[in-house]
Amino acid sequence: MDTVRFLIEGRVQGVFFRASTREQARRLGLAGIARNLADGRVEVIAAGEADAIETLAGWLHHGPPQARVDRVERLAWTGPVPPGFEVG
Repeated sequence: MDTVRFLIEGRVQGVFFRASTREQARRLGLAGIARNLADGRVEVIAAGEADAIETLAGWLHHGPPQARVDRVERLAWTGPVPPGFEVG
């Protein structure tokens, strides 16, 4: 099982980005969380099979129709991961 942290920049708050990410992640069988950060970015922590994480990573580069993604940063994550997939 792999675990990755993504930081997504752009117009990603107030456009259903977190809820849409949860929907995609659950469909892919991933655990984790999507939450807004105070600086306007969205943080996504995802754990699961590598191919499912890659599929989610591709989706994060465009997000839901209302979003505008300018940058996706991918980082290693070694912290705890909630069971299921939550929106924080």
